[in-house]
Amino acid sequence: MRPILLSLFLVFCIALTGGCQSKSGQEKTKITPLKKSNEEWKKLLSPEQYHVLREAGTERPFTGKDWDNHETGTYYCAGCHLELFSSETKFESGTGWPSFYQPIKEGVVAVGTDKSYGMVRDEVECARCGGHLGHVFNDGPAPTGLRYCMNSVSMVFEKKAKK
Repeated sequence: MRPILLSLFLVFCIALTGGCQSKSGQEKTKITPLKKSNEEWKKLLSPEQYHVLREAGTERPFTGKDWDNHETGTYYCAGCHLELFSSETKFESGTGWPSFYQPIKEGVVAVGTDKSYGMVRDEVECARCGGHLGHVFNDGPAPTGLRYCMNSVSMVFEKKAKK
């Protein structure tokens, strides 16, 4: 009798919490990590992509292909093609890098600490391949108040097909 009650209780709890929805209302996604050697990454990526994605480099502001992109579509990781950001959450931050107020799904990016250049910042990495994407700051617009400041070279933009 107890296992049946426990099962019913769990089903009830999942139904109340929205199942696959997070607190933010975003769909959660399970990511399987992708591991490659430095040699494999060097064969797959351009030198600039390798520097930013694998060595946590940064492109100069106002030089990336997507900082001023206003097309409708989706931004994917340039290393592993994981879906990262929607153009619907992109905004003009004035920083010279593409900025978004939230990832496309919860769990597609990982946030860690970056202590380089004498600063402490929240580094954003691809949750699948661990590639450096940029940083996240607490000065973004509603509804999240976050600014995911990404390197264009870390991402590939795919324009939404017209219907």
